Amino acid sequence: MPFNGEKHCVGEDQPSDSDSSRFSESMASLSDCECSRQSFTSDSSSKSSSPASTSPPRVVTFDEVMAATRNLSNMTLAHEIAVNENFQLKQDALPESSLAGRVRHIVHQAFWDVLESELNAEPPEYEHAIKLFEEIREILLSFLTPGGNRLRNQICEVLDTDLIRQQAEHSTVDIQGLSNYVISTMGKLCAPVRDDDIRELKATGNVVEVLRQIFHVLDLMKMDMVNFTIRSLRPYLQRQLVDYERTKFQEILEETPNALDQTTEWIKESVNEELLSLSETTLTPGAENSSKPCLSPTLVLNNSYLKLLQWDYQKKQLPETLMTDGTRLQELTEKLNQLKIIACLSVITNNMVGAITEGLPELAVRLKRISAVLLEGLNKETCNLKEVLNSIGVQTCVEVNKTLMEKGLPALNAEVQANLIGQFSNIEEEDNPIWSLIEKRIQLYMKSLLCLPSPQKCMPPVPGGLTVIQQELEVLGCQYANIVNLNKQVYGPFYANILRKLLFGVEALRKAEASSSTN
Repeated sequence: MPFNGEKHCVGEDQPSDSDSSRFSESMASLSDCECSRQSFTSDSSSKSSSPASTSPPRVVTFDEVMAATRNLSNMTLAHEIAVNENFQLKQDALPESSLAGRVRHIVHQAFWDVLESELNAEPPEYEHAIKLFEEIREILLSFLTPGGNRLRNQICEVLDTDLIRQQAEHSTVDIQGLSNYVISTMGKLCAPVRDDDIRELKATGNVVEVLRQIFHVLDLMKMDMVNFTIRSLRPYLQRQLVDYERTKFQEILEETPNALDQTTEWIKESVNEELLSLSETTLTPGAENSSKPCLSPTLVLNNSYLKLLQWDYQKKQLPETLMTDGTRLQELTEKLNQLKIIACLSVITNNMVGAITEGLPELAVRLKRISAVLLEGLNKETCNLKEVLNSIGVQTCVEVNKTLMEKGLPALNAEVQANLIGQFSNIEEEDNPIWSLIEKRIQLYMKSLLCLPSPQKCMPPVPGGLTVIQQELEVLGCQYANIVNLNKQVYGPFYANILRKLLFGVEALRKAEASSSTN
């Protein structure tokens, strides 16, 4: 059987440690200010698609746009298969209430009604049934591996349409017998998940309904085969993903030269922020600023990645180099926002009633679970965060009072409860000090993750105030670091060109002019 009982072990999303050198190689000319700037002025890429290119814009033809679209589609699909171990294709079922769904149902029902009337006629008409068996034969043959010659010959012999037509002419064709053979063969070829479907087929008495259900199960088996092929390809794609994505993106860049505009703006924003921050810390009153501040390209790029954790995915367009991970990054950001709120609520609760509830870990776990449940719809447009926070505050007071009463302690007074609920509701306000503190500490934690060669092996310590979400934060942090590290390996050369232009473009131009004047 091609995929019966197949077991498949999926590797981690993160490439192996041996691959981690790829990004450092691509960024070698951009190592922090220890290397000479001469390496930045040399043209390491003569391709016209380099971000530093000064060539005039050219007209992009429709064929080039379509080629770029195909490359992007292929690259996105390969990336998804490689990094998402749960990726699989599913049948596209039309809603029954939709116009297309109703039309499809009517057409299919009409076909099977005609087939039934033909088989029940006197004498019976078998031409449509024969064509169905011919199609079934081709589908069954498509499931066979190259070495399945014995079964292949048997299928071709039993489902020989010429022979079936001859039998039909003499009214000796056995439609039920042929259907039973098809079901038996399907049972040999199907995945274990289809065993129940095969049993139901065997129990079906009506010939037309059997044929109808045979095609339904064959469609499911086709999808099983596709997903089996995807699982088989995943290890290969994981090994080849970096080179494949980089090559495909280079082809896109050659066909659409402006394919790095958003990426350039994304990195440029971090460069400007780092220059401003560095200038504010290095300038002293009365001192003359004689040299341009020296920025670390790695620091600039890491800070660009950190911006993705606060990205407005509804209004802002992602950098082109991160399109394949856009959905994953959005999900991580949404989950991180929930964790931030839970951490804020925990800090407020500890500050206000921590002395009373000290030594009650089960209460903290229960409050965290309640907050997580009520925050599940946080990302819906209809969600009113202030109302949700108010509800969490009320429920927190209920749980605390319940626990205190069980311990024989007095409940919280009305003033404390009102204060607690009010502080919960104020979390959403701009410049809330607790929110700002938690956000800053999470940013520092994520930043430290990006500096580690292998986050899964050595997690950085969790800052104070984040203990309540430590487990979830570590899992989320690893997922985030995996996405970033893979992205660095794939797009390192493109980032290097952009950083070379942004950080050293002016100096490179000045040196080039000086060199030309001396010649």
